[in-house]
Amino acid sequence: MIKNYLTIAWRNLVKNRASSFINIGGLAVGMAVAMLIGLWIWDELSFDKYHQNYDKIAIVMQSETANGDVSTGATISLPLDAALRKNYGSDFKHIALSSFPEQHVLNVGEKNVAYQGSFMGAEAPEMFTLKILAGKRDGLKDQSSILISQSVATALFGSADAINKVVKLDNKDSFKISGVYEDLPANTTFHDVAFIGPWDYYINVPDNRRSPTDWGDNSLFMYVQVADNADMARVSAKIRDIKLNNMAAEDKKYKPALFLQPMSKWHLYSEFKNGVNVGGAIQYVWLFGIIGIFVLLLACINFMNLSTARSEKRAKEVGIRKAIGSVRGQLIYQFYCESMLIAVLAFVASLVLIVLILPYFNEVADKQLSILWGNPAFWLAGIGFTLFTGLIAGSYPALYLSSFRPGKVLKGTFKTGRFAAMPRKVLVVLQFSVSVVLIIGTIVVFKQVQYARNRPIGYNRSGLVDIEVTNDDLHKNFTALSEDLIKCGAVSQIAESSSPTTGVNNNRGDLNWKGKDPSLSDYFGQVYVSMGYGKTVGWQFVDGRNFDRRFTSDSSAIVLNEAAVKYMGLKNPVGELIQVGKKSLTVIGVIKNMVMESPYDPVKQTIYRIGRGAYDHVLLRINPNSSAHDGLAKIAMVCKTYSPSVPFSYKFVDDEYARKFTTEQRVGSLASGFAVLAIFISCLGLFGMASFMAEQRTKEIGVRKVLGATVFGLWGLLSRDFVKLVLISLLIAIPTAYYFMNNWLQHYTYRAGLSWWIFAATAVGAILITLATVSYQSVKAAMMNPVKSLKTE
Repeated sequence: MIKNYLTIAWRNLVKNRASSFINIGGLAVGMAVAMLIGLWIWDELSFDKYHQNYDKIAIVMQSETANGDVSTGATISLPLDAALRKNYGSDFKHIALSSFPEQHVLNVGEKNVAYQGSFMGAEAPEMFTLKILAGKRDGLKDQSSILISQSVATALFGSADAINKVVKLDNKDSFKISGVYEDLPANTTFHDVAFIGPWDYYINVPDNRRSPTDWGDNSLFMYVQVADNADMARVSAKIRDIKLNNMAAEDKKYKPALFLQPMSKWHLYSEFKNGVNVGGAIQYVWLFGIIGIFVLLLACINFMNLSTARSEKRAKEVGIRKAIGSVRGQLIYQFYCESMLIAVLAFVASLVLIVLILPYFNEVADKQLSILWGNPAFWLAGIGFTLFTGLIAGSYPALYLSSFRPGKVLKGTFKTGRFAAMPRKVLVVLQFSVSVVLIIGTIVVFKQVQYARNRPIGYNRSGLVDIEVTNDDLHKNFTALSEDLIKCGAVSQIAESSSPTTGVNNNRGDLNWKGKDPSLSDYFGQVYVSMGYGKTVGWQFVDGRNFDRRFTSDSSAIVLNEAAVKYMGLKNPVGELIQVGKKSLTVIGVIKNMVMESPYDPVKQTIYRIGRGAYDHVLLRINPNSSAHDGLAKIAMVCKTYSPSVPFSYKFVDDEYARKFTTEQRVGSLASGFAVLAIFISCLGLFGMASFMAEQRTKEIGVRKVLGATVFGLWGLLSRDFVKLVLISLLIAIPTAYYFMNNWLQHYTYRAGLSWWIFAATAVGAILITLATVSYQSVKAAMMNPVKSLKTE
């Protein structure tokens, strides 16, 4: 019986090639989109699950209150380590402090390679269950040992054994390689960590030393693994007030509250507002999951529409089958077999599409997804997915077509009725409503990115280059380096700073000034700069002047941004004395706000002062009279002269600033791709419906032409119904899109508005797309010779 059903199904597919192509093509595209999104969601949900102790690992975070606002961060102070071990040792299986991941140069003989690495406590490799390929996992107990990834081992030693070999860090201190671990996958928090150095070494480097009793210095990370029998929420509640109870009385106004953020929430629930976790990347998981469901639904709608639209052509078949004894159940099985056959063919076609699209998708999504051909779970999911799609797509046609009464059908009195087309119209409205919402959403995302990108940033990014320094070679020779770079014509300005231009690495809260409100809890960004920093980045002064070498007193001077002046409430800031820690600094200038952190948030109050120690960044402005390519080549040669052991590495500030928009741009690009596919699927359905309607109204069109109707008039007649449906879908989609996109924009403090032209342009575009889709069939039918359409069979 099933063989008979499949044979009939195949004959119907071959007989109606156009509608079969539309059905299979539409379903294939819908299934491909759904499966791509499924792979992306799986990758997101499996983030960090590489680590076997995933459910027990957490990072210690803290919330602090200043002026009624609660800020949450992942950095903690050194004394917390001893406090946890002493008072709550039984609640933890592992505790490991960690530095911020930074780039360092690993030297072996003549080889110098730059990689990002962290310094971690000895328990970290066991906690994170690193897969050791050679050596041992507990090597960090020796502060002269280091663990490196497989890719680093290959870069330094090729195929030779790396264990017990000696490597220099930043061409200074030597370490013995005690272990080689498997490269961490892309969907882990630590995937960029190419080596792990010993914590005991890091904390004893003079620049990194921390006081074991200073609870106010928040500059370290702490990872913990709770005990096997411990509940993470209860442990989190236990440690809440440790810092508050140990802080100096004057610092307790910040009301620090510690808590454990489970590893399962690091990636998807990383956003905090006013001390409350408000989500994060999980919103995009939901967003794309819904998009995937709707795109697949659009493809299923096409199948339903075309199947029910051709109902009159299959009415006689149903009538004859019922007359010779077929029961309704058998007919339902037959139509389900047809939909299953189409679903199977569409699944095969979708796999081909995925293979073709996946490289591009990975590039846009910044993923390393692949089809799991050898995984039985993938095929089981694929089969289940196909069955589900077949059942959804074939449900309405099966139930509708099998309900025809044989008596009326065979007498020729069967009519589908005035309201028979209503379900199809509802489905078309639903299709275009979804498509329009996607289009509006995509435009809003890109508009928000563009709005933030065009925000005044308070400095000139053009031609600005950032070199992150890994040792003090460039700093010690900075005067000679500056002279050589300017002399060779590659650079017009050069300076040093403690932070990159696109970030603030240091903050402090011990500032005092005249008229300060005693209840005010201050929290300022602090950037140490060299004398030429302002000219190099292009500071825009509102008041006062820049740092100047001619004034020796500028070593005790300070420059404020506008946000700092407003925060302090200073009316005439230039000349004011600001107490920073134990030092009094004189305000010599006020600059426009530099957007150094998130371009979507207000600029933080920041102070700029002359530093005396080694800086972390060298900033260069390439000479505008020379090409960037030639300039960088000359810069590399000069830098090599003063720091021969460090590979020349640089970043354009323009590129670094652009990376701040990566997430939104990636979401916008993916959403726009899915929106295009949704429109494509919807247009396929419209094309099929238009073809069928033109075929059904052939005689009517012939009569109208004989009576004098024009081609334009007939085109309008055939297109009018579809335009009405699209207008209805616009009435549904526009308020829906406004509601959701307005809520999405609330995540950003600095945000674009929902301009009327977005909705108007989308509406016009949807109507034009509809007319373009149905016009071919409408014009073709209108131009047909009425003699042919009116002759009897």
